Amino acid sequence: MNGVARFARTSRALHWTMAAMVLAMLFIGMSMVASLGAYHSLLSVHRPLGILVLVFVVVRFVNRQIHPPPPFLQDMSSRERIVASASERLLYLLMFLQPLVGWGMLSAARYPIVLFGPVHLPPILPHDLRLYEILRSTHTALAYGLCLTFMGHLCGVLFHTIVLRDRLLRRMAP
Repeated sequence: MNGVARFARTSRALHWTMAAMVLAMLFIGMSMVASLGAYHSLLSVHRPLGILVLVFVVVRFVNRQIHPPPPFLQDMSSRERIVASASERLLYLLMFLQPLVGWGMLSAARYPIVLFGPVHLPPILPHDLRLYEILRSTHTALAYGLCLTFMGHLCGVLFHTIVLRDRLLRRMAP
């Protein structure tokens, strides 16, 4: 690929699949807050997609252990490498915590966690309305953090692609 080391094929497939899922989750979450009329239908998509994100982030983490990322571009400064590594870790952490907090929040409120039809997940926390309130606020804060981190990641890639033209995007291109 013209001297640019690429991520493994499975890593690239998982990356783009998760990018689409996370983006969809963020838009669905914002729409749920903005449109009370469509809240329940959006929630019926939001819950199972959130659990799917949780499954995929675990699969992606295991995949990353099997297929480590290629080395950074040679012309990236040490500061850029630190920021890139830290933002990747933060994205992984947020993509893991966000669905877990959502699952815990629903459990604490005794809401059913419906994946589809009769398939429900068991509660992971006891019924506690105060805990529900805390987890609901945490879920919202994590959503903002995930949105900002996602946008920061996207802006970094766009900066490298459009301004620096250093072929960074080719490492993860399908």
